[in-house]
Amino acid sequence: MERFWYLTALFSFYGALLTEKQQACLRLHLDEDFSLSEIGEALGISRQAVYDNIHRSTQAMEGYEAKLGLVARYAAEREELQGIAEAVRDLRTPENSRAVDTVLARLAPLMGPGREV
Repeated sequence: MERFWYLTALFSFYGALLTEKQQACLRLHLDEDFSLSEIGEALGISRQAVYDNIHRSTQAMEGYEAKLGLVARYAAEREELQGIAEAVRDLRTPENSRAVDTVLARLAPLMGPGREV
C-alpha cells in the first residue's frame, strides 16, 4: 500500500511531465483502481501497452524525483510543520490560549489535507 501512496505522490508532482497516454493510464490505475485489462479496454490499447506505459511512467517520475526531490521535500516539510504545531500546542496556557489558536489556525492551511493541527 505504501508503494501506491508513493506513486500517487509522484503523479501529483510530476504527472504533467508525462505524455497524455501515460497520464491517462496512471490516472485510471491510481485514481480509478482499474486493472491493466480495464485500462487497455478504456483506452483502446493492449494490456501489454498499458503495462509498458505505467512502467515507463513510473521510471520517469522516479527519475524526476531523484533529481528534484520534490516529494521528499514536501513530506519533510509536512513533518516539520506537524512538529511545530505540536510544540505550539504544548506552549498553551490559560493566558495565551487565544494566541496559540491563532498560530495553529495559520499553520493549518500549510500542513495539507488530512493533517491535524
